[in-house]
Amino acid sequence: MLQHIHIHDFKGQNQSQRNIQLSYEVFGKELHTAPVVLINHALTGNSNVAGTNGWWKTLVGPGKIIDTDKLTVLCFNIPGNGYQSPTVHPNQQLTSVAEVAQIFLQGLEKLSVHQLYAIIGGSIGGAIGWEMIAQNPEICQKFIPIATHFQTSDWLHAHCLVQKFLLQSTDQALEKARMHAMLCYRSPESINARFQNIVNETTQNLESIDWLNYHGNALKNRFTLESYQFMNHLLTTIDVNINQLKHTNTEIHLIAVDSDLFFPKTEIESSFHLLKKFLKNICYHEIHSPYGHDAFLIEYEQLNQILNPILYYHEQQYHYHLQEQSAY
Repeated sequence: MLQHIHIHDFKGQNQSQRNIQLSYEVFGKELHTAPVVLINHALTGNSNVAGTNGWWKTLVGPGKIIDTDKLTVLCFNIPGNGYQSPTVHPNQQLTSVAEVAQIFLQGLEKLSVHQLYAIIGGSIGGAIGWEMIAQNPEICQKFIPIATHFQTSDWLHAHCLVQKFLLQSTDQALEKARMHAMLCYRSPESINARFQNIVNETTQNLESIDWLNYHGNALKNRFTLESYQFMNHLLTTIDVNINQLKHTNTEIHLIAVDSDLFFPKTEIESSFHLLKKFLKNICYHEIHSPYGHDAFLIEYEQLNQILNPILYYHEQQYHYHLQEQSAY
C-alpha cells in the first residue's frame, strides 16, 4: 500500500524552500520489528518492488534472497517519478541525486529508522545510495550498488544529451527516447542473438523493430513526458564527494555487469580500486551476462549467488540488530 510522508520547507542545494511529498511502500515485517532493507528503484521503476506486480519480485518476498519473512523492505519513490501521483511542479522538483538522497534520509528520520541493515540500488537507485552514505556515513551496515557509479561519466552525459534532444521532439517524444534508451540498456550481442533479423509475418517489420516499438508505447502508457525528462536530468547530476566516503565503516559490495553499456564495468572496477585505498570493507562482484545494463533485472540466479553470502544473517545477529534499533 502506498503511504506518504510530508516534508515541509525542504531546503536543497539552491537553498530555496519547497514542500515535498515522499511516497513509499513497506513489504514484509512491520517497521521496527525487524532489520530494514531499503531498495532504491531505477530510472523507470517505483516503490512496487515485491508482490504480484513487483518489479523485483523474484528476489524480494517470503523465503527469497531478500526475505520478507525476516526483514522489513522499504522502498521510496523518487519525488517526481509520477508513480500514482501527479507530476511535480518544476518549482518543487528536486534538482540532483544529492537532493533525492537528502529527502530519503529525511524520510527515514520521519519513520524513526535510524540505521538500515542494507541499502540496495540498481542504476540511479544505487547512485542515490552512494549519496546517502556520503551524507550519513553510518546510515547502513551494508551497501550494495548494482550496475551504477558515484559520478556521471562523460559517456553517460552523452547518452542523456541524446535523450534530452529526443524528449524535446514534437512527435512521439517519449517513444523515441525509450527506444534509444533500450539500446543503451541492452547489448548488441543480446539483441542480435534474440531477433536474428527475423521478420514478423503480421507486421512485416523486423521483430527487433516491433520490440522497440512495444517498449516505446509501453512507457508512454505509464510515464508522463515531464517525469521522464526529470528522471533523465537526475542522471546527469550524479557527483558524490568521495572524500565524504572516507568516514564510513559500511560494508560495500560493488556489483558490475560485464556487458553493461550504460555504467560500464570498467568504471565500477576503477572505482573499486580507488576506494579500496581507504575503505577496508569493500568488495567487487561481477554478473556475466549478454543482457547489458538490464542484467540486474534478468540474471536472478547470479544475483542470488552474489547476494546470499552478503545478506546472510543468523538469529543471534537478527536479535542484536533489533535491540540496537529499539535503543533509539
